[in-house]
Amino acid sequence: MFDDDSDEGGAAKFYHNENTNWAFSSTGNFLESTIITSSYIPSIVSNKLSIKNNNDIELYTNARASPISLTYYGFCLGNGNYNVDLHFAEIVFIDETYKSLGRRIFDIYIQGNLVQKNFNIAEEAGGLGKKVIKSFNASVINGTLEIRLYWAGKGTTAIPKKSIYGPLISAISIYRASPDHGSRISAAVVVGIVVAVAIIIVLIFAIFWWKGCLGKKNSSTKELNNLELQTGIFSIRQIKTATNNFDIVNKIGEGGFGSVYKGELPNGTKIAVKQLSSKSKQGNREFLNEIGMISALQHSCLVKLYGCCVEGDQLFLVYEYMQNNSLAHALFGREENQIKLDWQTRHKICVGIARGLTYLHEESRVKVVHRDIKATNILLDKDLNPKISDFGLAKLDEEDNTHISTRIAGTFGYMAPEYAMYGQLTDKADVYSFGIVALEIVSGRNNTTNRQNEGAFVLLDWARLLREKGDIMEIVDRRLLDSNLKKEEVMVMINVAFLCTNVSPTLRPTMSSVVNMLEGKSIVPKLVSESLNEKKLEALTMYYNQDDQSTTTIMEMPLTASSTSTAQDLYAIHLDSSYFESRN
Repeated sequence: MFDDDSDEGGAAKFYHNENTNWAFSSTGNFLESTIITSSYIPSIVSNKLSIKNNNDIELYTNARASPISLTYYGFCLGNGNYNVDLHFAEIVFIDETYKSLGRRIFDIYIQGNLVQKNFNIAEEAGGLGKKVIKSFNASVINGTLEIRLYWAGKGTTAIPKKSIYGPLISAISIYRASPDHGSRISAAVVVGIVVAVAIIIVLIFAIFWWKGCLGKKNSSTKELNNLELQTGIFSIRQIKTATNNFDIVNKIGEGGFGSVYKGELPNGTKIAVKQLSSKSKQGNREFLNEIGMISALQHSCLVKLYGCCVEGDQLFLVYEYMQNNSLAHALFGREENQIKLDWQTRHKICVGIARGLTYLHEESRVKVVHRDIKATNILLDKDLNPKISDFGLAKLDEEDNTHISTRIAGTFGYMAPEYAMYGQLTDKADVYSFGIVALEIVSGRNNTTNRQNEGAFVLLDWARLLREKGDIMEIVDRRLLDSNLKKEEVMVMINVAFLCTNVSPTLRPTMSSVVNMLEGKSIVPKLVSESLNEKKLEALTMYYNQDDQSTTTIMEMPLTASSTSTAQDLYAIHLDSSYFESRN
């Protein structure tokens, strides 16, 4: 049987509807409350609730609240044992403002016995606007059931309004417990089950300890504490609140490292939360490396790190939110997701990337080689200003060293030849990657396009062939032809890109020189042309002019020291003209 509880209530009131077997008692005043009904019976529209089962969603669109104590009485019940289900959903502290900071904590009593202390609806339900049902047993001996919810003197007391912290309940359901009919388990059987379960738990812990899983849980936290961070530390609760418990609606990206969620801090600041997946290619070392690196780096052309969260095996980075996603998304994404970038904007983006790299290589107190400069790691803010992101693979560049010998990691097509083949890393490796990105910005084409049954095709080779033939303006993105294109700036950017992608690292310019050349403050040195044949150019041109041309995601694959031969084969595509002749 269903009974409706819709009385407005009051400051201190006992209410009993003679047509039902239920009554309630409410104690306390809602201070600063002008509308009594909305205080004692809060309500919410159903589309703000995160309840999957629509059959009972209406149960949670309103609730009864009390400033201090709320007691329900069920009368005329047959004596015996009952199952009591209490239905809750936090529908008051749900606004996406400071009001969502409110915390409600109360105690639950059944028949005068404390059955749950410090009950928090949002915590138990796993978020705001979500339902949770608490089940209890009750024994009725005088025909009356008493359920009392009592404010425990904890939780917030003034947000969003004074005294709004008291207990709240959505619905109550009770039903007679099934009789035992002699089905009780003997004490010996209970003891045997408990001992068996205890032995199994001990064995599981022993196995995890032996495999080192238990030690790993706190290793990240310990290493994090050893870092001298210039950034904030977030709790997992703050992360969940900001992202609405990682709501799928807030998911803005997915990568090999895990997922990225959009969120909002209590002060209104938009954030992007990067979650490290347990299956991520980016391990704990890279995660901690990214925190340590970027916390020490502050520049307008680098993505700002607000903080991190390390709790158990959960790892998160909290960055500033970039409204226009990545440069790759803008240039090569699905047509409906692409952003129309005119020449002036593309030139600004290219200069911004160069300034960010200049800061890393020459201006910051720690000299850093990024190692993974590519279009997907260049993010764009609301004004399409570029910012370099993802420092998981970055390395410190000691000034006394001519190069760093390191495990090879990065993205095919963007790595400098000397690094891909021999593991020799200098800041000139970033310069090479920048040259590739500059060509992508000018041409609007993905560096490495993979097609079924046709293998990989490299943008740099195609651009070099067009330069050799004298058709260098053919490199320019056709989407720019109708815009206010400045041919002089286009030629400078293309020639700078060729200069940066020189096979010899010693012939590549520094990034500060690149900035000066792009801004017209210095002249681009004359390039030495390579000897390339016309047949190869013809094949490349035909390939890019096919009507069914499609853009695919660039291939990302970390290299190891054992993959040097693979890297050599890859860069043979850049350097050996016989590759395309053999394909023809």
